[in-house]
Amino acid sequence: MNKVLSMLKKPNLSFWQIWNMNVGFFGIQFSFGLQQTAINPIFSFLGADHADLPILNLAGPVTGLLIQPIIGAISDKTWLPKWGGRRKPFFLIGAILGSLCLFAFPYSPELWFAVGLLWILDVANNTAMEPYRAFVGDKLNDDQLTFGYQMQSLFVGAGITIANFSLFLFQDWFGTSAEQSAALCSTATETVSNIPTWVYYSFFLGAIASVVTISWSVWKTPEIPPSDEALAILKKEKQESTFLQRIQEPFAEIIVAIGNMPKMLKKLAAVYFFQWYALFVYWQFITPMLRNSIYGLTNEDNQRFEAIMEACKSGGTVGTGDTAFAQNFQMISEQALAQTGLMNGTYNFVTMIVALALVPFAKKYGSRNVYVLSLVFTGIALLSMPFIKNEYALLIPMVLFGIGWAAMMGIPYAMVSKVIPEQKRGVYMGIVNMMIVIPMLIQTVTFGPIIKNLLDDNAVNAILFGGVFFIIAAVLALRLKKSYSSDEINMS
Repeated sequence: MNKVLSMLKKPNLSFWQIWNMNVGFFGIQFSFGLQQTAINPIFSFLGADHADLPILNLAGPVTGLLIQPIIGAISDKTWLPKWGGRRKPFFLIGAILGSLCLFAFPYSPELWFAVGLLWILDVANNTAMEPYRAFVGDKLNDDQLTFGYQMQSLFVGAGITIANFSLFLFQDWFGTSAEQSAALCSTATETVSNIPTWVYYSFFLGAIASVVTISWSVWKTPEIPPSDEALAILKKEKQESTFLQRIQEPFAEIIVAIGNMPKMLKKLAAVYFFQWYALFVYWQFITPMLRNSIYGLTNEDNQRFEAIMEACKSGGTVGTGDTAFAQNFQMISEQALAQTGLMNGTYNFVTMIVALALVPFAKKYGSRNVYVLSLVFTGIALLSMPFIKNEYALLIPMVLFGIGWAAMMGIPYAMVSKVIPEQKRGVYMGIVNMMIVIPMLIQTVTFGPIIKNLLDDNAVNAILFGGVFFIIAAVLALRLKKSYSSDEINMS
């Protein structure tokens, strides 16, 4: 049904109109920032081994694979003027559900509870994300697409920056030292195994930011209504189809769209495999790497810590020396989490600063060239991190990472928006997300055995592995065209 999303001619929007449209990405990405930085350390605080982190992150790729393309396809054929229009009802519902999860997350009493909340949080974030990306494309003409998606990248960087800096600052302001912790085993169990109180504050801040910023975009940005002809087709299809057919239709839409996918998307899928596999490795293993490379904790230390905690939980007797070791291990783990927050906050701050500056570079040198260079920068950043032993010197590679992240979060979406059919924008943005989450899904089920059997069970080697994958992604990105225009919808 090619005319369902027929739009009126799109006028140029002002800077502040594009700004208001993208503000909601701040809240969504605040939540993603906490997922990137704090979720895996929380799993560790609750007793997870670092080799188990990939499989515990299965929620992200599975929900992204299922939720985003389905919601995108449904939103393509939705028009609810009382609830905001086509896309806004979905990302508003996602924001509310996500905020409730963020409020609950720090209270997780056991690992299984935290993992379950992650599944719900990912469903919420994915419900909001793809309709939002399609919403930006809906509103902007081709001349403003790159600027619009780079503005989106700015708010991506801002949200994740504040999320990460909040973790760093709250640990500094409200964290407790090992000397302040009690020495008895029963108290140590509470002190060492539970999530630190200062982590709560970042999650509460994220919950508020999610609802407030998305509500702002919903309030300030009207959607472009479908034409009368498109509304008539929507009404007719709704009347002529059964409830079961309406449920099945999004799946059929996705299958047909994949079969008719532009050649550019097929090439981008190969790049995305290595790019997003590597990013998931980084987010999971940066804190374990820091515990090793900066703070000197080894796998043997981690095993001793887990043994002490098991003894405490089972009512065994734990000596003063072991209790002190466990408390010190916990303190160092919190410092590593705070350092991760500082590093991730730094790269996202750089993203926020350079996002819009990349627009003229993409126009002058070609979107592909800027994208390739961004992947090379990110690969160099990961390959250098394990060899830097100073906490603040580690911020240098994060500058390269931030430039790379700015390009990755904006330029590919602008390129994609120019080669996909207007009336299929929602479903194709969902398919692009499938190209993101499938590598993540593969990573969650394959990287545990890889790190145990091929990488010496060493988080440092995991980060180096990710760096190599970024370089491979850069090489594959050379197969893309330098830029894409609206007349290059190359179906195959």
